[in-house]
Amino acid sequence: MATITAPDAAEKREAPFARAMKPINRVVEEFTPSSLTFAIILTGVVALLALIFTDSGPTTVVQSWGDGLSGLLSFMTQMALVLLLGSILAGTHAVSRVLKRLASVPKTALQAYLFVFFIGVAAMLFSWGLGLILGALLAKRIAVEFHRRGTAISFPMLIASAYSAMVIWHMGYSGSAQLTAATEDSFIAQQLDHTISLGETLFSWWNLLGIALTVACVATMLFIIAPRRIDPSHVIDESHVEALAEADRHAAPGRTFADRIDSSRIPTLLTGLALVAYLVVHFAHGGSTTLDIVNWLFLALIFLFVRNVHELIELTADAASNVGEILIQFPLYAGIMGIMTGTGLATLLSDSIVAVANPETIGVLGFLSAGIVNFFVPSGGGQLAVQGPILLDAAQSMGADPAVVIMAIAYGDQWTNMIQPFWALPILAVAGLKIRDILGYTTATLIAAGIPLAATMLLVGFVG
Repeated sequence: MATITAPDAAEKREAPFARAMKPINRVVEEFTPSSLTFAIILTGVVALLALIFTDSGPTTVVQSWGDGLSGLLSFMTQMALVLLLGSILAGTHAVSRVLKRLASVPKTALQAYLFVFFIGVAAMLFSWGLGLILGALLAKRIAVEFHRRGTAISFPMLIASAYSAMVIWHMGYSGSAQLTAATEDSFIAQQLDHTISLGETLFSWWNLLGIALTVACVATMLFIIAPRRIDPSHVIDESHVEALAEADRHAAPGRTFADRIDSSRIPTLLTGLALVAYLVVHFAHGGSTTLDIVNWLFLALIFLFVRNVHELIELTADAASNVGEILIQFPLYAGIMGIMTGTGLATLLSDSIVAVANPETIGVLGFLSAGIVNFFVPSGGGQLAVQGPILLDAAQSMGADPAVVIMAIAYGDQWTNMIQPFWALPILAVAGLKIRDILGYTTATLIAAGIPLAATMLLVGFVG
């Protein structure tokens, strides 16, 4: 086993903010429950709020909750595949080699935290599903590489850096709010009698400026809060090192005809080529990059990269163990969404914000309200359906730009993901960590990102 050495002298100097974060991290680690317990507690809190602030009685609340439980079943399957296929893909030799090369780039812990964040940002702007799983897998590889070198690095900080990239996902190409608004016959287009082009949202000057400012602020915050002295308990678990080493081994082919077929390269190669052909046709006909398409891209690469069916079966068995805890929580969050929408609690919150807004401030107030709603409705598409009609009505009545409202919802949705365990589940499953391990760091990301995001909304509100 490699001997872990302390960071160099430059990294031993503890920044004041990093020292201030230590007691916060200790409190978070001590009192933050598991993500499953958090979902259960959140369900009770939302039900209580619905009883207090709406006209709904206990029967209505329970019925709204029960009716909502199945609301995310399709999305649950998509997310399970994101995690499963991403983990399988990372286990293939081709991707393992790429990740190993990337993992060798950073030489110090501080470089590693920022490197993971920037790679994650680039991937998130293209596809949040790709960025989420890629960031986790790269962080894991870097931690193993540092372990091999005998150099200390905080694994929770690495994973938090990877997850922090998600704070800009809804400003990118896979953002559900702007894609929905740009789609003919969507409920947004029907309400406005026209679509909102990506040039008005995703590629607007103020959104591009917001991306740059947010990335710069979060990167600076990560640099400031990065632990210079590494707690031995924060070093990557030995089981991860052994698991990645085991991935380089595979069973010898059997002797029967069936075994020879299972060990052949031909079945997986043909399937992979068929999937590639489908993807080419999809994009040639103007298809967009949806979560399903990301999954089929993962699947195509898996079939192309694995050496045979035997290897794919082994990789699938290893990856499947990460999926269970996520699946059990999706119905709970779907139930919370059911209470929020079925009792009118989400509408009440949005209406209260609209009541004090004007054309200059509807963007920033919409952003703040979306951040609150996201805590209870952690789904970009679901949140747009809940808040979009209300905020767009207000924007139309006061002559505000509807594109600003669409992006305000997007900004708020991505912002509070930093303290909402739901979207951290896949990355935590890959890392084998708990939400309490990263929440202190991601809370700092929430603060750092909130300033430029709010400033962008204020800027476009007053400058236009």
